[in-house]
Amino acid sequence: MNPTEMAERLRERFPDALEARGEVTVVVPPGDLLRALAWLRDEPDLRLAFLSDLTATDWPDLDPRFWLAYHVLSMEHGHRLRVKVGLPPEPDPPHAPSVTSLWPGASWLEREVFDFFGVVFDGHPDLRRIEMPEGWVGHPLRKTEPLAGVNTAFKGAFIPPPDQRGI
Repeated sequence: MNPTEMAERLRERFPDALEARGEVTVVVPPGDLLRALAWLRDEPDLRLAFLSDLTATDWPDLDPRFWLAYHVLSMEHGHRLRVKVGLPPEPDPPHAPSVTSLWPGASWLEREVFDFFGVVFDGHPDLRRIEMPEGWVGHPLRKTEPLAGVNTAFKGAFIPPPDQRGI
């Protein structure tokens, strides 16, 4: 099934399925995420059974502010799909259901999104930072975080972020 055919097939269940530049995307509400992903995984002519990636974007001036993108793949049929979920700015932190019950490997991906964007995955078995130190304050990939970096100790000297060096 080529991307155009897949988009047509998906419109039966997801009316807004979009095919652009050979890629297919569907948008689902957070409350339907687990049901939609389970259906995509288990439907015989789709069998999108491999979660290849999960990432997020932050759009502070938009509602929804945060968008999660689940990239799923069918090893059996050789096609791909992007499933997007918009999370409103309130409450902060934003919440989404964990998909670790469908794909145990999602644990690491969800921890990374939690660490960098602050998205809380409800039902995650071990949601904690994966890259940043445990005591780190904030989420570095949020657009509201400073662009220039953080204060750094280097061989006993203190080096402020580039935008605060007064050069």
